[in-house]
Amino acid sequence: MRTEVRYFSRNGGTKKLAEAIGAAVGAEAKSVDAPLEKYADVVFLGSSVYGGKPDAAVTNFVRQNGKNIGKIVVFGSACTSKSTYPQIKAAAADCGVKTAEMYFQCKGAFMFFNKNRPNDKDCADAAEFAKKQIKILGVT
Repeated sequence: MRTEVRYFSRNGGTKKLAEAIGAAVGAEAKSVDAPLEKYADVVFLGSSVYGGKPDAAVTNFVRQNGKNIGKIVVFGSACTSKSTYPQIKAAAADCGVKTAEMYFQCKGAFMFFNKNRPNDKDCADAAEFAKKQIKILGVT
């Protein structure tokens, strides 16, 4: 089974999480600008919250690549506790793609809030979350 990791990151926080997840599941973390060339059973998809929602590049990735996605696992960071999960889940549902019930969210830096987040512990937690999701979803 194939696993892919895609992310959108303006300031590098979500990219750090994506790289930790990629290392944990054996997949290179790539920007959502990189389309899926083959079907992936699981796509870990990351975004921060921008103005209360994911960047349009994230939902566009889902719409453009939906036929090549078995299931999406959402992860991200945000200054607040808000997650992009509902919007990504809705975009996926519009394309007939399922999303995992669990998602990973941690604090993210914004201006002077949550400085140095996500940190090493957040990345380790994201990697552990990804490993558990792989087991739950039965991906080898």
